[in-house]
Order: sequence, then C-alpha cells, then structure tokens
Amino acid sequence: MRRTVCERGAQVARGSSGIVAGLTAAAIAAVAFLAYQASANAPDSVADVSVSASASASAKPSAKKPTPTVDPLDLPANSGTGLRVVYGLKAKRVWLVGENPDTVKTFPVVPSTVSPEPGSYAVYSRTGTVTGSDGVPIEHVVRFAEVDDTVIGFSAAQDGSLPTPDPTLKTGGVRMTRESADALWSFATVAVKVVVIP
Repeated sequence: MRRTVCERGAQVARGSSGIVAGLTAAAIAAVAFLAYQASANAPDSVADVSVSASASASAKPSAKKPTPTVDPLDLPANSGTGLRVVYGLKAKRVWLVGENPDTVKTFPVVPSTVSPEPGSYAVYSRTGTVTGSDGVPIEHVVRFAEVDDTVIGFSAAQDGSLPTPDPTLKTGGVRMTRESADALWSFATVAVKVVVIP
C-alpha cells in the first residue's frame, strides 16, 4: 500500500523530533557531569567564597540605621547660647561663638593641670603679658575661673611653645598657639560668657 506524501512527511517529522530530543538530553547530561566534576575538584578557597556569598545574599539586611558621624570640630550641642567662649575639657578645644551661631572659630588647646567644673563663667580679668604660674612668660591672658586658689585662664607662651604641663604642679593656664590667643584676646573681653563643657 502506497503512503501519501503527507504520511511520509509526518513520519520524517516524528523521527527528527526524536533525534533533537535525544541530542538535548545528551547535552544536559554532559553539562551536569562537567559541573559535578568541576565542583568536586575545586579548591576549598573557591568553595568557601561561594558558600559565604550565598549566605550573605540570603541574610536579611540590618534594620539599624547607621549612626551619623560627628565632626569633632563642630560646636557641641548643649553648649549655651549667644556670644560665648566654649571650652571642651575632653575635646581639649575652644570654640568662639559670635552673636550669629554660624560664625564659629575653633582651635585646640593644652589643658592646665587644674580644670574648672563644667558650667557657665564670665571673663573677669585680662593681662597683656605676665609670667605664668609655671614660670613661663605668657601673653594674652584671659581669666574666667578659680579652683582652690588656682586661677584658670587662657593664654599663649611668648615663645610659641605648647608643652604638656607638669602634673606635679597646680597650674591653671589653658595654653594655645599665639595665633589662637590673639583671636581669643580680641573676642573674649571682660564679662564675655565662658561655657565649660565636659
């Protein structure tokens, strides 16, 4: 019995699809075998990376918001209001704050061996040049507090030095560079507020 052209075409198509399916299955098996072989022969360092990468990818993102960093040069919060000198004991720094709080000048200082308690004070005395309690000639002395008969004030050594004070002596001189002392001298006239913060 003779087959029609349509029947022969259908038989060829069925045979072709079987060949394609067979080739696809063989290709998948080959890829699977090669993947297994690669993972079995991979060094431990590569395996560790893939494990840690998948572990970190599946970890939930942290709900914590990063804490904003505080610039140590920024004027500290809770340091008073209005025109004032702010002296940070822990920061070892002074801020000169004008009537406009945006106009702030700051510089580092070397604390004295005797420090005032945190609080609000006022400049009560100024001297252009004198010899400090440590025997060093100083200038632009701005006094604002007393602690157990030790006078506390800002000043600069005339030779420009910033030595660490002798811890065995009771001194009240908060030292700074001559340039900084010039700025403070111009700013901190008698009765200007001095806020000491921890």
